[in-house]
Amino acid sequence: MAKIKLTKSELKSQRDALKQYARFLPTLQLKKQQLQMEMLRCRQEMKAILEEEEQLKKDISSWIALFGEDDSTEFLKQTITLGKIDTKRKNIAGVDVPIFVALDFKIADYDLFEKDSWLDDAIEKIKEVLSLKAKHDIMQKQYDLIANELRTTTQRVNLFEKVKIPECKENIRTIQIYLGDQQTAAVGRSKIAKKKMQKIARKGEKAA
Repeated sequence: MAKIKLTKSELKSQRDALKQYARFLPTLQLKKQQLQMEMLRCRQEMKAILEEEEQLKKDISSWIALFGEDDSTEFLKQTITLGKIDTKRKNIAGVDVPIFVALDFKIADYDLFEKDSWLDDAIEKIKEVLSLKAKHDIMQKQYDLIANELRTTTQRVNLFEKVKIPECKENIRTIQIYLGDQQTAAVGRSKIAKKKMQKIARKGEKAA
């Protein structure tokens, strides 16, 4: 704990600081709760995305197995090319995070008569899978940003709760005790001085 001045002005400064910490703390605590809720939401959404992605993969793999085309997977990979991930920004509990909007694709031309009709549906399913992957990646970035802000906010809450506020209270108590002792001592010295003056006055009266 830093050394403090045992003065009335320092007492006022410590009281003002305590009021400031006490005023800001509820706001920080509320922000911490909001960030925790947002992290929970992100985890739930990412879990749902992974489950949906897994189901789509099963659908595609069952089609390929059904038609028994060994080159179908390679064809699909060569046909679909990823484009740009379109996002927007949103402020969540004071954090600027990315929000998934869409994923662009480039589909290579292929002969519809040479390929089975089910490949059209497979391409659409793969586009959905890739979009879900992109959405999950963006959601992970969102989660990481919120988690980082939560760590910072938690540190501030702990600083106020466990350090700054107790420190101010202790400083105020120390200064008040010191000033109280000083006042008591001053009153004692005043009484002693008064008694001495009275004693001198009485001696003077007797001498007269």
